Amino acid sequence: MLPHNKIFLNACSRLSRPKTAVFVFLPFLANMLIGRKLNYLTTSFSNPFMNKKITLTVLTSLIATAVFALEPPPVGSAAPDFSLADAKGQTHSLAQYKGKYVVLEWFNPECPFVKKHYGTDNMQKLQKEYTDKGVVWLTIDSNAPGTEGNLTPEQAQKVATSWKTQQTALLLDADGKVGRAYGSKNTPNMVIINPEGKIAYEGAIDSKATPNPADIPSSTNYIKAALDQSLAGKSISTPQTKPYGCSVKYKSS
Repeated sequence: MLPHNKIFLNACSRLSRPKTAVFVFLPFLANMLIGRKLNYLTTSFSNPFMNKKITLTVLTSLIATAVFALEPPPVGSAAPDFSLADAKGQTHSLAQYKGKYVVLEWFNPECPFVKKHYGTDNMQKLQKEYTDKGVVWLTIDSNAPGTEGNLTPEQAQKVATSWKTQQTALLLDADGKVGRAYGSKNTPNMVIINPEGKIAYEGAIDSKATPNPADIPSSTNYIKAALDQSLAGKSISTPQTKPYGCSVKYKSS
């Protein structure tokens, strides 16, 4: 038996119903579809931090990402314009922020990868640091109604208040049009748009693709690096990375 299959089966044995067929099927499907993600899965499953819910979320999210992959616009191309209402009903369009750096952050409050960054205040600190420098930070919920992570305006306001978020606005994209336009696959999926309205960065928030908060201090934060370089008038050294996290639960077409 291959080593990674042993790891998968060991992970399944820790679930509440390991004999259920889907728990056996998912690892082999992940093996076929995800390839390079296996090293991450191996690390995660051997980590006591991973509980049953997170294990299932990681597996299903990686599989959904592989199956329903979207192609983001190329770095350097014009960022697709959009107009969305925020949790308070105010409309925000990308066009109104032309001339500023804009960060787009895809969001799901139930996702362990998102909780990794908000539960430690890592995301809130980034939001405050750069909005204080004039950067516009738009958090976007593209999850469809009835799916994990979808928020009503009232729920979105409660999350923003209880989590003490510091973004410019939390935007609701229930039909998923904006998420699809940007090829957003995961939460968090990050995009930076420069003052000329072009995509300057697309991909992951950092270099450690795990839901473990303990990995944050030793990771490279791609968003911080890209914004610091941009605001200093320098070229972004790493303009694109592979995003990670839970899959965005788009509305069925």
